[in-house]
Amino acid sequence: MSTATQSLRPQLDRARRAWRASPLPRFFAWWGGELAAMLPASWRRLFGGGAQWYLLQRVDARWELRRAGELEPRAQWQRGTEVAIEQAALAAAVREVDREDLRLALLLPAAAALRRRLLLPRAAADNLQQVAAFEMDRQTPFRVEQVYYAAIELDAPAPPGRFHAELVAVPRDTLDPLLAELEAADIRVDAVDVAEGAGRRGVNLLPPARVPRRTNPRQRLNLALAAAAVLLLVLALMQWLHNRSVALSTMQAQVDGMQAEAQQVAALRQELQDNAGAAGFLVRRKQNRVTMLDLLLDLTRRLPQNAWLERLSVDPGGQVGFQGQAPQAAALIDALKDSKVVRDPNFQGSIQPDPQTGKERFYMVAQLRQAGPAQAPPASSSATGTPP
Repeated sequence: MSTATQSLRPQLDRARRAWRASPLPRFFAWWGGELAAMLPASWRRLFGGGAQWYLLQRVDARWELRRAGELEPRAQWQRGTEVAIEQAALAAAVREVDREDLRLALLLPAAAALRRRLLLPRAAADNLQQVAAFEMDRQTPFRVEQVYYAAIELDAPAPPGRFHAELVAVPRDTLDPLLAELEAADIRVDAVDVAEGAGRRGVNLLPPARVPRRTNPRQRLNLALAAAAVLLLVLALMQWLHNRSVALSTMQAQVDGMQAEAQQVAALRQELQDNAGAAGFLVRRKQNRVTMLDLLLDLTRRLPQNAWLERLSVDPGGQVGFQGQAPQAAALIDALKDSKVVRDPNFQGSIQPDPQTGKERFYMVAQLRQAGPAQAPPASSSATGTPP
């Protein structure tokens, strides 16, 4: 075992204890069993997999091999038999098991091991093997270098801050001959355990240096498949994000286009309102302004028949200026006083007689009135005067 592995072993042991103490292992075991029960037997054999333990035990002068959980042995052979015969018997007993899943455990009699129950502080759980080695001289008549040992934590009630553990030790003189006999038969075991009833105690007395290293191609394949599944999941999420981004960009472009169209519509509506306002202003101005025809008609009706105009002008401010001749120019003020078209008639300058016509020459100014909604036609004045 490498130095790095030894330094990480306390953390791994702590993680294993936390995992075993949680309800997750029981839940997954129950769940897996329920799922496996729904599969056909052929499928269960095909997808079963996992480590399958076989127990190898010496009984008198023979070796017996049985599957964990079974009472009847699957293979037997006498000690000292030829290696080929032992290998053939072992292969025939485990032919239905995948070689990658096969695990062999050397099972020792209960009387061959020394077991002691310990009450330890909770802090000792992180270095249980070292604590067991320290307690070896106090709990057993052996020294550490004389035994193979293992310590396991017990699931038993204990005082607060403490826990129960069990120390299992086997003298090296007892185990080494058995291991040497199996190695001579080219049989390598994965664990050394102690018999407990029809099963095993659940410890491994095999020294770490003698535990066979196994490569599990199936585990590597499973890890590769898991990595591929994670990669595919990440790619799927990235594709989903890309699709969402493309959809968002498309929607943003559509929104920008609709905003531009809305701005154009608003500009057209404003232009239409401006044009309508301008047209309405012109219409109102035209309606409120007296036309030239109305002005001429009103002046024609109000001025006497013996008066005439020589010049008529209207400036943009609505001021009317007209020049002409009349027998009595001063009477024109009264004639235009009640006009609905012009207001404030006044003479501009002085009234001068014209020697040629004998009439008075005048120049008048007035202001146009705003046209009303229902302007009555101007009444005729004393336009019935006598002609000159």
